[in-house]
Amino acid sequence: MKVRKALLTDAESVSRLLGQLGYQASPKLIRDKLEALELSARDTVLLAQGGKNIIGVISLHVLELFHQPGRLGRITSLVIDEDSRGQGVGAMLVSAADAFFIEQLCVRAEVTSSDHRMQAHIFYQQQGYAVDERRFVKRYDSSGA
Repeated sequence: MKVRKALLTDAESVSRLLGQLGYQASPKLIRDKLEALELSARDTVLLAQGGKNIIGVISLHVLELFHQPGRLGRITSLVIDEDSRGQGVGAMLVSAADAFFIEQLCVRAEVTSSDHRMQAHIFYQQQGYAVDERRFVKRYDSSGA
């Protein structure tokens, strides 16, 4: 098993993985997102590959903190293929995320997880994440109407 950067040609595999968590992100959308992030030094998408199969994906973003020194690392998605869960794939991807965030001079990292994903909450705490603060969300109509 190895971790590598996602390629445009991985869009279908990533779309399939995201679908396992109920995210309907088409291969075209994923390809467009990968293309948009391709030249960014502060954003990356990493894959766990077992043999020829993509068995995990993690997307990482780095933001400059305004109110204190350093940067914030953010995991915006982490999905492990349902047939590969419980085998250390997620921990391996989070470890790769930690290395990326440290290289990017992040002073902390965060991840959000829906209230109903109790197993994910346990996993993140095992990886050193602590429940912290409250998040407020405001959504905008993205249809252009």
